[in-house]
Amino acid sequence: MLKRIVVEEGYGDQVVGNFQSKTIIQEQPGFLDMSVMKKKQRRGDEEVLVMIRWESEEAWKAWEKSDAHIAGHRANRGKEAPSYMINRSQDVYTVADYRTTQ
Repeated sequence: MLKRIVVEEGYGDQVVGNFQSKTIIQEQPGFLDMSVMKKKQRRGDEEVLVMIRWESEEAWKAWEKSDAHIAGHRANRGKEAPSYMINRSQDVYTVADYRTTQ
């Protein structure tokens, strides 16, 4: 899964910080890892990518349907996005090829 978050200039580090503490997702069966990346640029809107990898599509779907995941969304229901948030999107990808140094 790849989340793309675009924020006003100066807020990228704050968004990165939101993902730096340990969360319940890390305890879910089938969770592999999460990478948070900030696009390198000099000026203007900032972009943060969050890549979450799962052992299988079934593991990801189990997380999406879990009580913990649903409760998190319920807690944020009705809250407005921060004013510095420009755009958010989420896409799901499957691995077509994988390589390591070994």
